Amino acid sequence: MRPTVISSDQDQFQLLQEMASIDKQLYTVKNCKKGDYIYLPDERSDKVFFLKKGRVTTGTFSDEGKIMAKGMVLAGSFFGELGLIGEEVRDDFSITKDEAEVWIFALADIRRILRNRPSLYMHLIGSIGHRLMKAEKRLESMVFKNSRTRIVEFLHNLGEEQGQRVGYETLVRNFFTHQEIADLTGTSRQTVTTTLNELRNQNIITFNRRRLLIRDLSDLYKAAC
Repeated sequence: MRPTVISSDQDQFQLLQEMASIDKQLYTVKNCKKGDYIYLPDERSDKVFFLKKGRVTTGTFSDEGKIMAKGMVLAGSFFGELGLIGEEVRDDFSITKDEAEVWIFALADIRRILRNRPSLYMHLIGSIGHRLMKAEKRLESMVFKNSRTRIVEFLHNLGEEQGQRVGYETLVRNFFTHQEIADLTGTSRQTVTTTLNELRNQNIITFNRRRLLIRDLSDLYKAAC
């Protein structure tokens, strides 16, 4: 399973810098508090967003009003860009999990620039495709894998994509709450807590509210099997 986290991508930031250098007035900056919505269902898909700082959850509402998390956007990533491939009205939402700085681009401006710069267009389309592939793999995992496996694989992929190697160990800063992990893996908070405690008792991980330390990624991978 690929992670449900939408990871930071240095190439995206370089692309953003190149776009911003074309026109200093290309984007507006919005400073958000924790719990602020960036966009909601039924709004027009006429903007593209870049997360400069903080974390943003994307998700959707069921007919009964329940929330289903789709993924987590981390600093350094574009999001809300489906208008580039034809979406006219949004069917999901995005909400900040921390204080955040969001750069807002008008879709029309993005299209105007991309028409003259095919390399930027291909990069951004590739980013969208990669995210859709993650969503498909997450759905497969929800159908075919049990709750514990989904949680362990989430931690493993989080370590691979967001971790900092410290010897044989891997450190992940800004760790998620148990409820956030539950939302992102389609499990319950109780199951997440139980699984994390089991892994800690096996000396595979240690964690607190701010960080996750994976003793050995290969041992964590084996724990998912």
